[in-house]
Amino acid sequence: MCASLIARARELWESLAGTGAGFTSAISVTVSPSSRLCPPGWAGIVVIGDAVIATAPDHETARHVEQALGGLAVASLTDLAVLSGRLQITEIRGPATLAYLDPADFRPQPAAPLARPASLDDPAFRRLLSGASAADLEESGLGEITSPAFTVRERDDVVAAAGYRDWPCRTAHLSILTAEPARGRGLARAAASAAVTHAISAGKLPQWRASVPASRRVALALGFREIGSQASISIAVAQGR
Repeated sequence: MCASLIARARELWESLAGTGAGFTSAISVTVSPSSRLCPPGWAGIVVIGDAVIATAPDHETARHVEQALGGLAVASLTDLAVLSGRLQITEIRGPATLAYLDPADFRPQPAAPLARPASLDDPAFRRLLSGASAADLEESGLGEITSPAFTVRERDDVVAAAGYRDWPCRTAHLSILTAEPARGRGLARAAASAAVTHAISAGKLPQWRASVPASRRVALALGFREIGSQASISIAVAQGR
């Protein structure tokens, strides 16, 4: 794995965890009610390389998670089967793969010039968002970008778009969405390539978080390296049960 990517990714997630939490070689859950590793009131687990960082909203939840997952290999700490087998999960987001891009590894896509920047209030871009399913929109995160939207158009319609949201530590969190009828034609790669080019030009670290194989394939095609994973969990003890 690329040591510089691992170091930058860990710096990012430590800043999101808050309260001085850091990566360790075995799970150690820090109490951090304001942690951004996960939704409020949940426990968050992030693995980068061979180390893990974890937070919980209160001491009881932290103790419960640490006891349930203590002694496990770091690589298994975001595995769905492991988590559901050891914790009484009421809701989960992920697990998702975390990938990062060194500019030297970037592989721009030949069709990238097809993707043109558009404002976030562009009517055609808004129609792409409104026409997507709730699951696809949440997975993509495209409705939360702060960069321009890099769009691929057919006639008057945007059929694919990508952009990124500015995260701490000069990180660009990539988002991509293709209209369902237009999938399988390489349009996601074209749009994402343009967005990544914009992020790299601004000196940002591109981050790609994905839980579906198709999204992971796009990232790998662009040169991203999968170096971690993330899971957010709501468990019964966190609700006082």
